[in-house]
Amino acid sequence: MLKIQTFGNKTLITDLLIVHGLFGSGRNWRAIARNISSDRQVHVVDMRNHGESFWNADNSYESMAEDLKKIITSLKSPVDVLGHSMGGKASMVLAINNPDLVNRLLIVDIAPTKYQHDQSINISIMKNLPIDDLTRRSDADLILKKTLSDDALRAFFLQSLIISPNGNSWQLNLDALDKNMDKIIGFPDVSGQFNGMTFFLKGELSNYISDKDLPNINLLFPRNKIITIKNAGHWVHAEATRDFLISVKKYLSGS
Repeated sequence: MLKIQTFGNKTLITDLLIVHGLFGSGRNWRAIARNISSDRQVHVVDMRNHGESFWNADNSYESMAEDLKKIITSLKSPVDVLGHSMGGKASMVLAINNPDLVNRLLIVDIAPTKYQHDQSINISIMKNLPIDDLTRRSDADLILKKTLSDDALRAFFLQSLIISPNGNSWQLNLDALDKNMDKIIGFPDVSGQFNGMTFFLKGELSNYISDKDLPNINLLFPRNKIITIKNAGHWVHAEATRDFLISVKKYLSGS
């Protein structure tokens, strides 16, 4: 099963499962999870080929949804699910295929569509980093800076680089992610729809959810609401944390 970390105590309120995006891990969502766990139990997972979870050649959304199904089944009751980016797509497939396992669905800055945002170039950058020669993560940052100018993106990638006396390594299965990139930026053919409440939280400065996506969103998730978080791009939870948390708590409570 996926690596899972749990925050808070079990209450009468439905548990929340948080699903991270591509190149991320549950670690990126710990602060959010702790904040939300004041009145409910919150579970954060590492997706396959990420973090401390298992590696597998298959990184399709169908396989990721099955991983999430196993987690929820082990919790023995339906949950609310919050998924960002790749994790949002996996959560959508989970909800459509297993509507009995999902109460409310919160999707962060992603739509059920195919994108042109191919991340293979970033995989190449990470694979070309001479990690065996590094003794500090700051040294890796200096090398990456030559080909990747975005400070925040470098810091995000380097969270998955382990520097250890026993050998340095990526906590990402870069080969599998690269081979599955067409599937990751796409969205599988699914039959059916999820009739539970679905909230799409989009960043005001992001183009990941646009008007052209609305027909498919309405088809697959007829009870949906789209919320725009001001002054945020694709990394909504990191760029506008306060407003993001206000919205998440509001819609989890049924407001």
